[in-house]
Amino acid sequence: MFTDAQVLFQIAGIGIIVALIHTILKQMGKEEIAQFATLIGFIIVLVIVINGLSDLFNQIKSVFLF
Repeated sequence: MFTDAQVLFQIAGIGIIVALIHTILKQMGKEEIAQFATLIGFIIVLVIVINGLSDLFNQIKSVFLF
């Protein structure tokens, strides 16, 4: 249960950091780089979620003995 909360805090932390970077870069006039930073943050979160889903499917697989 603690690891579930840890993953949520990691995702929230990444979101906050990416939002700050995006805001700073946009105010500097570098909107293309800001969008690129947001895309990279989204990809990092997507990898975290895919790893969690992989673990979930492996546990389901072990329960049903496939």
